[in-house]
Amino acid sequence: MLRNKLLCKNHRDYEFTITDPDSGETICTSCGVVLSERVSQQNVQERRSFDALQDRERSRVGMPNTLARHDKGLYTVIGKPNKDASGQAIDNSMRVMMERLRTWDYRLQARTATDRNLKSAFVKLEAMKGKLSLPYATIEKAAYIYRKVQGMGMIKGRTINAALGASIYIACREAAITRTLNDIAVISNTSYKELARTYRLIVLNLDLKIPMIDPIKCVSRLANKLGISEITKRYAIDYMRVISKSGISAGKDPMGLAGAVIYLSCRNHDQARTQIEVANAGGVTEVTLRNRTKELSMKIPQLN
Repeated sequence: MLRNKLLCKNHRDYEFTITDPDSGETICTSCGVVLSERVSQQNVQERRSFDALQDRERSRVGMPNTLARHDKGLYTVIGKPNKDASGQAIDNSMRVMMERLRTWDYRLQARTATDRNLKSAFVKLEAMKGKLSLPYATIEKAAYIYRKVQGMGMIKGRTINAALGASIYIACREAAITRTLNDIAVISNTSYKELARTYRLIVLNLDLKIPMIDPIKCVSRLANKLGISEITKRYAIDYMRVISKSGISAGKDPMGLAGAVIYLSCRNHDQARTQIEVANAGGVTEVTLRNRTKELSMKIPQLN
């Protein structure tokens, strides 16, 4: 190691050395010599990060800022242990004072009606996140939409579940995540009509441009739910691409169209699936599935 270090002259320049952030070693790029085993850094951040967003926001003072909390994650909490800095138990008079401070600290976290509304809504949002298996970015987008809805006063006269469910549905549409209104209505304990009405109101007042749902993703989701073979699934995906290019899918419910393609594919590959099973799995009616099946059979005879 010393001989290579003496023979190589490039490692003396800063631009020819690299630093391994995991091990803290400084390495010469020309000869591979480890110049130093440890790097003394004054601003080492202790919390690990796994993506670019967390890397920008990580710090030593707690969790990063988030819109999915009523105070954006900036609040402080007085700990429950009744001990001082040295680990000794505090006396009775100080214990009573700390209890009062904890009580007022909890009360001041949501002292206005807006804070109480956001606190209640984002607790439900955290529960829906796990049930719908949504990523962090989608939850942040849903919280952002809900804050705008509340700021415009559209919450008044409507339930929190309906406004929150509509915000989640909009965030899922923008992130190309296949979650239907029926799925969110069941999870949020809201009727489909109320959720759809709130969704239309939010889109109209906020002037949002909602992208279309990819019917191919609906085919994959429906195929996995029905448990059909991979060959039948690929067959249905290929024909869904043909349908999308032909323009037949314009103005049609993606789930109804995916259900019709899955039903015809199962019939062609001798996998018995009734229209009731496919309709229930896709969350559509049998009439919708039957109409889409007839239309596809007439316009694309290859599916027969």
